[in-house]
Amino acid sequence: MNAEPDTNTQIMHQMGAKAKAAAALLARLPAGTRDHALRQAAATLRRDAPLIIAANARDMETFKGSAAFGDRLMLNEARVEAMARGLEEVAALPDPLARSLGEWTRPNGLVISRVPQPLGVLGMIYESRPNVGADAAAIAIKSGNAIILRGGSESYHSGKAINAALTEGLRAAGLPEHAVQVAPSTDRRFVTAMLQASGLLDLIIPRGGKTLVELVQKEARVPVLAHAEGLNHTYIHRSADFTMARNVLANAKMRRTGVCGATETLLIDAAVAPALLPLLVADLSALGCAFKADAAARAICPELPAAVAKDFETEWLDAVLNVKIVAGVDEALAHIAQHGSEHTDAIITQDAAAAEYFLASISSAVGMWNASTQFCDGGEFGFGAEIGIATGRIHARGPIGPDQLTTFRYIVRGTGQVRP
Repeated sequence: MNAEPDTNTQIMHQMGAKAKAAAALLARLPAGTRDHALRQAAATLRRDAPLIIAANARDMETFKGSAAFGDRLMLNEARVEAMARGLEEVAALPDPLARSLGEWTRPNGLVISRVPQPLGVLGMIYESRPNVGADAAAIAIKSGNAIILRGGSESYHSGKAINAALTEGLRAAGLPEHAVQVAPSTDRRFVTAMLQASGLLDLIIPRGGKTLVELVQKEARVPVLAHAEGLNHTYIHRSADFTMARNVLANAKMRRTGVCGATETLLIDAAVAPALLPLLVADLSALGCAFKADAAARAICPELPAAVAKDFETEWLDAVLNVKIVAGVDEALAHIAQHGSEHTDAIITQDAAAAEYFLASISSAVGMWNASTQFCDGGEFGFGAEIGIATGRIHARGPIGPDQLTTFRYIVRGTGQVRP
């Protein structure tokens, strides 16, 4: 039953106050306690897998979106197990609060240290993928932060079941039960209450489509760590190995089309396009991919549908690939600068100089050489999981793991010094 607007605000304030208390305790807990709690939570996820899958089936029954988004929503035993393993992998990481960020001694004898500190209370607003809640909770706990989660309405029952299992595991390990909380309903006005919760939330992290991110950036009174759309490019250079290019592009586009790391635009060098493009089209067509191609690409493969300008600025999140032929690396870079979202862009080439030039020239959060753009993922980066892919320029960029959810402070140790 949806709450009234004033009730949403009241509930958010109650949850925020409890989260702040939990965050204060988490910041003081030893790393071993936090890690043990994550392992306990992984165990309860495995134990409750049938309940989680049954809850997910309720969500799937009412889902009416595309097949790609349905794939993001769907849970099975393997995906629940992957969530549990993700928690264990995060637990096995070094303590982000135990790092030395710098230490120096001043001429007057003062010893100054820069030390990590949790951000405090995080608010996470995300769409479709229920496993995001488990990943976010793991990274928050590991870094000593509390978190309030608001998943998409289409994954409401899945999110509740996952959170129930996580909370039981954390509680069994002695962590405050309000360290991880979920929105009490699907009422969109609770999102507004989160965005206006200045003083209660220290950071809002939106993870979803362009509309969601723009709404959060426009309405939030809390700092935002933005996860922009994945308008990702794979550029096949004239010195690319054909077999490698075919394998990498097929994976970058079709492994999972609904993830933000999927390639949305193929840029192919004019020098190799006549020989290579028909092979790439045949490969991807066999996998069920459709195309939007510029005039030069259609001159080589006339069967390809024509692209319009907006296609190159569309995050399809589906089995659709934009195709453009470019004269060389500089034209590829110019296209990426104009149409990209600074998420992930890749070059396929055997020319090391061309690769280094490309990687130095893009402004994307992640640049790749001879690798699928779908490797842009916290787990693949060794973070165990991720809370999102940040594409802004402030605080953190790329996959967000435990280290990126800390700030720092200074400790000054003296022997009685006074300032003249």
